[in-house]
Amino acid sequence: MHFIFVIMMRCVLQTEQKKQAAADVLFHYSQFVMVCIGEGVRPTDLRLHLMKEVSGMATSLTKEPQQAAASPDSSEPSSSGTTK
Repeated sequence: MHFIFVIMMRCVLQTEQKKQAAADVLFHYSQFVMVCIGEGVRPTDLRLHLMKEVSGMATSLTKEPQQAAASPDSSEPSSSGTTK
């Protein structure tokens, strides 16, 4: 009976360690996100970065040149389907 108790306690300890590890990851990632927001990283880039990290793909968060984003005479369609 003592053996079963020891196995159960190990399972509980491992579960608690996994919960703590997940909480630590979320805490550190939330700090990372706040810094990225302060640096002006777009939310879509943050989501893509997180998806790549979770899947194990290489990723980096670098700012795109501001020239393309600031060009008012762009003839690309907007999200509503009309041209700018």
